[in-house]
Amino acid sequence: MHFVVGLGNPGAKYADTRHNVGFWVIDRLADEAGVTVFEKKFKARLARARVGGEDCILMKPETFMNLSGESVGPALGFHKTSVDHLIVIHDDLDLDVGRLKLKKGGGHGGHNGLRSLAQHLPSSGYARVRIGIGRPPPRWDTSSYVLGRFGSEEASSVDGAVDEAADAVKTILAEGIGRAMNRFNRDPEKDAG
Repeated sequence: MHFVVGLGNPGAKYADTRHNVGFWVIDRLADEAGVTVFEKKFKARLARARVGGEDCILMKPETFMNLSGESVGPALGFHKTSVDHLIVIHDDLDLDVGRLKLKKGGGHGGHNGLRSLAQHLPSSGYARVRIGIGRPPPRWDTSSYVLGRFGSEEASSVDGAVDEAADAVKTILAEGIGRAMNRFNRDPEKDAG
């Protein structure tokens, strides 16, 4: 069984914020799979779905971003699922708005959700789908920025990135992280030239 986890914050107050793009991808995958009900377990919303030809559990932790590991760790432990069968989708300040980057393993890079996962999982060797939200303007507080909403000029880029991230998850499940990285980790400047 594979786990596909989108990181974000629960509640209507945060639903449209930059920090919640991971939840948006889970919702997109659920829609495509015809999933309409998420059950509440492990301090999360969970749903079984068939994605990329594989049986999965789609997961949205409801612990708030900084405590995501308190939800994900016990869920994987209960299902006896290794981090090799885990895909985590999250926002990334170091990528331009709407840019996608896949990787396997690595550190938390200052991301509090990933920091919490590191505290509750046996290793960081899971697949990651990173969605760029860009850096805050000078003198902006980072936490205010990630909890803010995308501007109207960013909306189409982000919507496209959510679609692309859902496709990336399906590719990881069907073909593996290596092939998915080859397909989705493109340099936009080289592609334009």
